[in-house]
Amino acid sequence: MNICVLGLGYIGLPTSVTLALAGFSVRGVDIRADVVDELAAGTLPIVEPGLEEAFAKAHAGGNLTFSTALAPADAFIITVQTPHRERPDGVKEAELRFVETAARQVGAVLRPGNLVVLESTVPPGTCQKMEDILRQTAGFSDFLVAHCPERVIPGRILNELRTNDRIIGGRTPEATQRAKEIYEKVVTEGVLRLTDDITAELCKLTENTFRDINIAYANELSVVCERLGVDVFSLIELANCHPRVNILTPGVGVGGHCIAVDPWFIHGLLPDETPLIAQARRTNDRKPHFVAEQVASLAPQGARVCVLGLSYKPDVDDLRESPSLVLCHALAARGVEVCACEPFARQESVEGFRNLPLEQALGCDFLVVTLAHSLFRENAARIRAKPHYDCVGLVR
Repeated sequence: MNICVLGLGYIGLPTSVTLALAGFSVRGVDIRADVVDELAAGTLPIVEPGLEEAFAKAHAGGNLTFSTALAPADAFIITVQTPHRERPDGVKEAELRFVETAARQVGAVLRPGNLVVLESTVPPGTCQKMEDILRQTAGFSDFLVAHCPERVIPGRILNELRTNDRIIGGRTPEATQRAKEIYEKVVTEGVLRLTDDITAELCKLTENTFRDINIAYANELSVVCERLGVDVFSLIELANCHPRVNILTPGVGVGGHCIAVDPWFIHGLLPDETPLIAQARRTNDRKPHFVAEQVASLAPQGARVCVLGLSYKPDVDDLRESPSLVLCHALAARGVEVCACEPFARQESVEGFRNLPLEQALGCDFLVVTLAHSLFRENAARIRAKPHYDCVGLVR
């Protein structure tokens, strides 16, 4: 079977590699010519454990090619980004222009009987809209559409593509079955769970919204503890001794393209019925500003403050929706001299903030620990010896 994967980012590239290793003939497509050229030359644009070796094996096997142009195929898998736009009331809505563009591109080469799978995280009803675009562009209706949302986490993508249960929701039972025939070759340990497209779309949003609400409680609790002079990490450790309590670890906020965005997709559909979802989002969005207030009050006047960690989670290079970057800007707005230390970022400056090696970062006047990167854990004693503010309990 020939499969065309649209979008070669954090999801599309590992998906393409995994499909190729499963025996499919895969054509990875991206509008960014520099990314395609880099991949064709055997170089990876992202950091992900195990991906380099898997990529080399798939590339050498001849099942994996890259292009900026689509070609006819048996199946198309769309993994393009779904950013958001903010309304005047602060609610964020899904921006579906990339999905719509991808659907038009697929429609131009679509053949009767083809399968089109949308993996991008989207609001309920998007697959139906995509089906309409495909029909209008192709000029016929003899094709199948399904939604199979990605459910992986950076740092474990290759493993979780094989081991996590997978939700497959087709517009029709036939579409669900055809998509199952692809994913059963990839998901070697997880269970394929079959449903309809609307349920599958809502399921991914539900998973991330659940996590966002729980993190919001932990972050709000950390603010309460700060005001009362209580160690929030010790408190949570004690509370979690109860057999039915499992409070998460607070942090500087919530980042990443999924958890920080997806809850708005539910709230935007039914705002009057989902006040809890909106409040959790606002609680997590406020946390970097609260941390900025604390740091500005603790750091000496004129101190050079270094933020340790800019990615959205430990040991990855993904900076999307990073609350640490929000913190950097909030500190700078308060007149604080800010730099950063993000070992997984290649660039020397990120959004205008110098990115220092750890040795130089340790020479700054005040440190803010926002992530438990392995490098920081290994140097916890050295960090603890400096004036600091610890958002994640790394150097307790």
